[in-house]
Amino acid sequence: MIARFVEPDYQLVWPRALFVAESAGLLNKREMSDWNDRCELLLEDAFVRGYAGGPAVEFREVTEPGFGFGSSDPRNGQIFTRKQLFLRELMVNADGLHEDPPLREPYWRERARGLHGPARLSFTAVARQYVDLVRELEVAGYFERRFGKDCVDDQYDPDPAYLIENAFGGEVTWPIDPEMLAADRENLFQMIEVLHDFVARPKRRSLHQYGECGWHHSEFDLTSGRTVYRWRVNSLLRRGDIRYHLANEGADVGRLVDVTDDGRSDLVRSLLAREANEQDDQVRHAISLFRGRGAGRHEKRSAVATLALVIEERRHGILREVLARTDRGALFDIANNFHIRHQDAKQKRDYDDFYLDWIFWLYLSTVELMNRVIDDQRAGPTQEGCVAGS
Repeated sequence: MIARFVEPDYQLVWPRALFVAESAGLLNKREMSDWNDRCELLLEDAFVRGYAGGPAVEFREVTEPGFGFGSSDPRNGQIFTRKQLFLRELMVNADGLHEDPPLREPYWRERARGLHGPARLSFTAVARQYVDLVRELEVAGYFERRFGKDCVDDQYDPDPAYLIENAFGGEVTWPIDPEMLAADRENLFQMIEVLHDFVARPKRRSLHQYGECGWHHSEFDLTSGRTVYRWRVNSLLRRGDIRYHLANEGADVGRLVDVTDDGRSDLVRSLLAREANEQDDQVRHAISLFRGRGAGRHEKRSAVATLALVIEERRHGILREVLARTDRGALFDIANNFHIRHQDAKQKRDYDDFYLDWIFWLYLSTVELMNRVIDDQRAGPTQEGCVAGS
């Protein structure tokens, strides 16, 4: 690990995988005349701000050999310029970069409360820091694709508040009032989802010096911009111990869903990543129903019923290869006799909602097991002892 990578000013505010992907993409376009400017923007964007040093500052200080009279190529016969090598070093050693703030010893009040790390943020603090994050993203150009630039020559028209109100469903101000968000959790959650759909990451910028206007941004990318937004918002929600996060995949991407443990998150991720067919679409629909913010008993029961249908369609072909007959029967006894698929008087209804949670994850893991069997069948039998090409 490179020593300076553990310094606070080298902390990523992007997912590490996104930084590596964007760096690789930029290094593959080294012939661009504005490559240095694009790279500087990338480094300013991907790493924490507010320090006198850091990758962007050090990048600007890198000098190239060969500049001066009679020299025009900073590569001087090399594949990479020194600035390109600087980015390449960051990319290759990205595993040594922190995605979260470095661990620190608890401060006085935290120790007095017996805490072993930073105290959780209050809801009011989360709302205030969310507004600060939105302001930071605005300055970085993330809303210019939707709002335009508030330029001395061409001010916002229409006002961003007007554009937000149409989606928010109520009166708002721009900049956003943190007191309005802190007064009602629904306001904060609604705003988080609305602004997700407005962001896009700029890859280019030009400086407008008249009237100290500042940077104008262009060449926007929706996918990476929304990935960054979700990453940063989810990090903030975790610090506030809020049990929702923005979904990163599925039909409900960019919408707040219930937080689950890593194992169940991996299960959901693997199912959402499958190539789409009718049954996979049903599974995606069930996941969206179940994990949606505010999902109640009706939505969860519908999600379980959808998964039961998927399992039943595979009952005689796939399911009997992985479960004994009695176990298969038990799966459908749950669906048929506990007010999930049927509505008659014989259904058992007096069970707690957490029972539906257990059924959902049981069925979802069964679907994943059946998918593995299907994949194995498609791959065909392995032939041991065969030599490639024989």
